[in-house]
Amino acid sequence: MGTELDPEQFREVFGRFATGVAVITSTGPAGAGGMTANALCSLSVEPLLALVCFENGARTLPIVREAGGFAVNVLKADQQELARLFASKLPEDEKLRIVGHRLERGLPIIEGALAWAACELRKLIAGGDHTIAIGEVIAMGLGEGRPLLWYGGQYHEGTGRLIGAHGR
Repeated sequence: MGTELDPEQFREVFGRFATGVAVITSTGPAGAGGMTANALCSLSVEPLLALVCFENGARTLPIVREAGGFAVNVLKADQQELARLFASKLPEDEKLRIVGHRLERGLPIIEGALAWAACELRKLIAGGDHTIAIGEVIAMGLGEGRPLLWYGGQYHEGTGRLIGAHGR
């Protein structure tokens, strides 16, 4: 093959794929915390499984590992500051201390989230410089509003507008 592939171009290629933005939260023996993520998806309906990718050095990963669970908090368009806060280097335990949340099945659910899912950790899988977490959904809920999107290295407000028949 001989051609060197550029990691920056790789980021740009996948940066053209618009994704939702979520904050992954957890609390347990290792403390409480959370991180902003867009590498997540539904994995299975039978059983209900969700997948989240953590950078191997993410400070939230040991919390999730020890707690045995995590919550996915899908953010609304007006929650960009929350996304920035949880992406910051602020100490993990301070992030949740200054953000309104409640516990659902022992996991932090951010007030005003567009949607949320509480998950029991089922498996951690090595994936290069990331760790893939698979969680079984044990509780979930819906909020109201438009989604916060990540595209081209920036936050965008989702309009929620359907384009033509069948979403085309």
